[in-house]
Amino acid sequence: MAAPPELDHVGRIMAQWHVERPDLDVSPLGVIGRLHRVAARLTEELVAVYAAHGLGEGEFDVLATLRRTGPPFELTPGELGARTMVSSGAVTKRVDRCEEQGWVSRRVHDADHRGRVVALTEAGRALIDEAFTAHVANEHRLVGMLAPDDRARLAGLLETWGRALDA
Repeated sequence: MAAPPELDHVGRIMAQWHVERPDLDVSPLGVIGRLHRVAARLTEELVAVYAAHGLGEGEFDVLATLRRTGPPFELTPGELGARTMVSSGAVTKRVDRCEEQGWVSRRVHDADHRGRVVALTEAGRALIDEAFTAHVANEHRLVGMLAPDDRARLAGLLETWGRALDA
């Protein structure tokens, strides 16, 4: 008879709770605990690619958001905040860092002279095109650890769950 598979980290935690609190159904830990651990590990893998291009997570996010908007590759700080889902203070810090590197510029808004517009520079566009190409290749590598049917099923489940949580 084959030995049962060794428990992973979350499985060991669940087994301990089963002994200590058999009155509780700890099965959600199997999903949420593993999802949390996978998310943390994926972040490490993604950030390494950003760093290889001289970018932090925030700078990558700003440049990628501006690039995917299409020409003229510019947004107001408020639009950047909404599309990156960070606070206005975080947007300001991220844009400051990008501007210091020459990846974005700021100018007065054409229609509202009180407002500002953040625009991707040519240097910023070249950098994010290179970094995003590497990022997508890295994500292909990471999801390639799963069979295509499993990837599709997982993506669908996460979409359903995200909609239910309004995330």
